[in-house]
Amino acid sequence: MNSIQLNGTGPRPSGTAERLRERAIALRRAGHSRREIKQILGIGSNQTLNEALHGEPPPEWTRRPRAKDDSRTRARELREQGLDYEEIAGALGVSKSSVSLWVRDMPRPERLSYEECRKRSAEGSRVFWEAERPARETQREAVRAAAAGKIGVLSKREILIAGAIAYWCEGAKSKPHRLSERVVFINSDPGLIRFFLRFLSEAGVEPAQLRFRVHIHESADVHGAEQFWLSVTGAEPEKFHRTVLKTHNPRTVRKNIGADYHGCLIIDVRQSADLYRRIEGWVRAALKSGPVS
Repeated sequence: MNSIQLNGTGPRPSGTAERLRERAIALRRAGHSRREIKQILGIGSNQTLNEALHGEPPPEWTRRPRAKDDSRTRARELREQGLDYEEIAGALGVSKSSVSLWVRDMPRPERLSYEECRKRSAEGSRVFWEAERPARETQREAVRAAAAGKIGVLSKREILIAGAIAYWCEGAKSKPHRLSERVVFINSDPGLIRFFLRFLSEAGVEPAQLRFRVHIHESADVHGAEQFWLSVTGAEPEKFHRTVLKTHNPRTVRKNIGADYHGCLIIDVRQSADLYRRIEGWVRAALKSGPVS
């Protein structure tokens, strides 16, 4: 113990070294960190502190990671099952550095087969995304809500502009080789269908001018789709023409299936040549707007 030094001042007598050791151990047992002990006792080097604390086991709090006990316990359980750091981090939704702190004293698991590694990696990803997807969807919805708040209530002019652009994207257009000035709009989005009906109303179209037709795959719930579009449009059943059924092709892998699939709805506006020309004018004016600054 005669080699213990303080602040580089040279060897201390044995009695001084022993008193230093006693004070250092007492501070350690009282819960002080190594840095705090050095500051309190004026120790200038880590070697001096190491010699003063030689043989004194570290307190329990230094052995525990600064994390929830249940996460640490679960990480160690997964490590015992043979999962690597990345798989454990994915399963628990934590960083790999945290996993390293919790399990680095455990033996390295045996190397797994390629198929087993893939299986465990997929399971870890699944568990991670089960917790991550709701959080990310909350963030997305916050962005949507903020954007919707900036729009507010549309004026008639804004409805006419938006409706004309929507028609130019999704509606039938006259071609040089096929002249047809008639407003015919088709879409599968019920929200867009409702908006286009509102556009037609603002443009002066009478309900009597409207006719509807459902287009849907023959393998779908045809009757359910017809009732769905009746509800969306609020129109009388006699305004709907006979539904057009698309032939089912078993070799085609379609994604638009299930209870949410209602096919497409065609809105046909009778005596609409004048409206079609006005839509052309509205679109022309919108597309000629100045560049974005």
